[in-house]
Amino acid sequence: MSREPLLWGVVALASKTPVAMAPLALVFLSRESPYGYTFGAILASVYVLGEVAGAPLLGTRLGRGRMRRQLSLGLMAGAVAFGALPLAVSAPPSVLIGLAFVAGVAPAACPGGIRAMLTRLVADNAVPRALSAEAMLTQIVWAAAPGLVVLLALQVHPGAPLMVVALLAATASVLLLRLPEPQEPASAGPPSGLAATLLTGWPVYLTSAASMSMLATAELVLPALLEERRIAVGWAGPLLAGFALAGAAGAFCYGLRTWPGSVRTQSLVFLVVTSGCLGLVTVLPGVTGIAVGLLLTGVFQAGVMIARTLSLRERLPQPAHAAAYSVMYAVGGVGYSLAASLSAAVLDLGNASVAILGGVTVTLLITAVSALAESRRSAPRIPHPDSASGPH
Repeated sequence: MSREPLLWGVVALASKTPVAMAPLALVFLSRESPYGYTFGAILASVYVLGEVAGAPLLGTRLGRGRMRRQLSLGLMAGAVAFGALPLAVSAPPSVLIGLAFVAGVAPAACPGGIRAMLTRLVADNAVPRALSAEAMLTQIVWAAAPGLVVLLALQVHPGAPLMVVALLAATASVLLLRLPEPQEPASAGPPSGLAATLLTGWPVYLTSAASMSMLATAELVLPALLEERRIAVGWAGPLLAGFALAGAAGAFCYGLRTWPGSVRTQSLVFLVVTSGCLGLVTVLPGVTGIAVGLLLTGVFQAGVMIARTLSLRERLPQPAHAAAYSVMYAVGGVGYSLAASLSAAVLDLGNASVAILGGVTVTLLITAVSALAESRRSAPRIPHPDSASGPH
């Protein structure tokens, strides 16, 4: 609760909220335009594509010093693009698409960079609790963002959510410069061979893709599942808000104590348990059954979020952490997009329950690949008999 972590919390809140609000805000911006909802969905997709492209490209530059300046410039560029979108709503579609892409790509390194700054603001033994607090903040933001977008778009102006997003991003850009510049240990040296170092974390990146594929399945298939069971689609909002708040509660519980097993094992176990909880949604009856499945999924997914970050932090040297978090963020976005495409294809051929079970299956397959890679990495190497006599 000291000054710097509290200031970091304000910066994180101001930088995470635009990410949570932007896709839905873009949809509402186009709602009353000549292009309609379809173009809004395109803008949201382009924004996410910008995030996925920008996170690894810009994140790899964070280990070269002046992290605060790079993150601040990215947030300010994103703020300008966000603010320009409502003003250019009558411009040609290509202009809006370009602005949406810039809004996604410019601040894309911020989630990873700001997380890396947090882990250097606290003592090593406090990092799990700090990451739990970050996960709680993320889940609360994602729970509140849809309602805030709808309120502003319907009660104020269709472009109001994006103007608020621009203001928050600009605020984060300015406040971030008041945080201390992260200092590398004297023994760390320059991040030479950064690309090869980052590639060694690919099993952890897979857990991010698996986790985000579950999130996509839960979010995007839920309305279809409600309609299939003749339940009012309006329940989707409260159920997804409960899902996010359950994640905040799960993150809080994770930070209360030290859990058994390595963080790599915890991440894989949490993934399997979370997949099982999401599968319950397809068999438990009524709104109550769906709520139980989603709440349990949210609680255990929070453990996945924290454990995978701790696992990546444990695997890679400190100078590579910011870049690795950005790559993990991008891979998670790819997992979300692929699961969304798979869910759409399955919904065209089958029902919502089949789509959810398909997403669970994909998650378990990705988890199995990650677990196999981890087991091979940790397996002891048996020396060749000829090596006992020394080099030839």
